[in-house]
Amino acid sequence: MTKTAVITGSTSGIGLAIAKSFAKTGANIVLNGFGTADEIRMVTDEVASLGAGAVLHHPADMTKPAEIADLMATATARFGGTDILVNNAGVQFVEKIEDFPVEQWDRIIAINLSSSFHTIQAAIPAMKEKGWGRIVNIASAHGLVASPFKSAYVAAKHGIMGLTKTVALEVAENGITVNSICPGYVLTPLVEKQIPDQARTRGITEEQVINEVMLKGQPTKKFITVEQVASLALYLASDDAAQITGTHVSMDGGWTAQ
Repeated sequence: MTKTAVITGSTSGIGLAIAKSFAKTGANIVLNGFGTADEIRMVTDEVASLGAGAVLHHPADMTKPAEIADLMATATARFGGTDILVNNAGVQFVEKIEDFPVEQWDRIIAINLSSSFHTIQAAIPAMKEKGWGRIVNIASAHGLVASPFKSAYVAAKHGIMGLTKTVALEVAENGITVNSICPGYVLTPLVEKQIPDQARTRGITEEQVINEVMLKGQPTKKFITVEQVASLALYLASDDAAQITGTHVSMDGGWTAQ
């Protein structure tokens, strides 16, 4: 039976790489994210070309619970429910705590943490009915350790880890697994945008940000690729990973081993 995968924040970066990986397995794909009509059409066509499953895009804003509910309802109406849920949508803002804008705190918590609560809550009933489901939350090395100037992001990613464990325990007997992936620095549009922000905040050059801040903590001294994260998501959604639940897998070049 064809599986249906809903991937939030999947019009670029890690989310798009994950969508492509699942499309290649023949799954139906529900893409989500922002972009112009032409950009969305291009991404949808690209993902659709990779497999036999149907592909659709839903523009839900991850700060708005009603739109998230409509995203999940659309997957149910079109495909009969969500078999694989990948919570990937994320934003970042870098600033010292005393100057951190309240509206940025609220936005980051909403998108990076609360949106996953809403999608999971909507997906679980149908997964329980089928006796099978996979939930993969894209956390971060910052779900395990902290860095300065990222109070909201670090708080949200630590929260995702707790949400992952709690839901996994609740559905452990229902054939549903819930896990987090904790990447280190992946070269995505989100990370690329951080480079000038970090340079400004720290008063250093962009090259110094890459070598002395971002990759300083990754012993391999290499960025993780979006394809590597996608490969791990694909494994966690497989039947081979049926006994992996309530945990995280670090993919951080050795960062959290230190």
